[in-house]
Amino acid sequence: MMIIPFYQVDAFTHGPFTGNPAAVCVLTEPVTVETMQKIAMENNLSETAFITKGKDEWLIRWFTPAAEVDLCGHATLASAFVVLNILDPQSEEVRFLSRVMGHLTVRKRGDLLELDFPVDTLSKCELPGIMAESLGSVPAECLMGRTDYLLLYGSETEIINMKPDFRTLAGTGARGVIVTAPGDTVDFVSRCFFPQIGIDEDPVTGSAHTTLTPFWSARIGKKTMKARQLSARGGVLECTLDGDRVHIAGSAILYLKGEIYV
Repeated sequence: MMIIPFYQVDAFTHGPFTGNPAAVCVLTEPVTVETMQKIAMENNLSETAFITKGKDEWLIRWFTPAAEVDLCGHATLASAFVVLNILDPQSEEVRFLSRVMGHLTVRKRGDLLELDFPVDTLSKCELPGIMAESLGSVPAECLMGRTDYLLLYGSETEIINMKPDFRTLAGTGARGVIVTAPGDTVDFVSRCFFPQIGIDEDPVTGSAHTTLTPFWSARIGKKTMKARQLSARGGVLECTLDGDRVHIAGSAILYLKGEIYV
């Protein structure tokens, strides 16, 4: 039997029951992809991260209950919280190595943790008819990033009131759909829908802000912006465009810890 240390962390929040919860499993010996997927399904959180200590870095992989994904911001923030506050509290930064996205660094910045991620690239595209039907409204613009659609709307109210048909939305063919608008009290707001990978709505999505940050930076002429994700749990992020990198800062708290027996 293998015993895996387990931590559940609420990311992009200052308090419990808000932000985006992620599971962090600390591996000391190899496990199969099938086992990691089963653990993620059992955890039934939007993301479970598996981290393994290397010589100078931590290997990291991310799983939803339905599939492995190439990048997850909030589970990386949660993993960094575990490393920098529990496993190696003397360190000021942690370097992760992912299979697809390469090296990802997270640094302490006061009471925040700051992710350093590669920027996404966007191109304008036609709005799939199924998407307007699924969302119940037509956006002002439709763009496509590396994995997700980005849809621009005119107001925060439109984003709040959106009631997607997730079954229909799952047929768009992309990993997910990001809807965004100017914020009333922040620079921009968003919601993120990923029914195709088993997450109808993600509470707070760090990876989506690698797409949102360059889009809004070009639109409003700012490098550093404050963002809010308008899910039921909600979350606040500080985003900075730095060349071909995006810095995404937020807080995290430990919700529970335990052990998994497999």
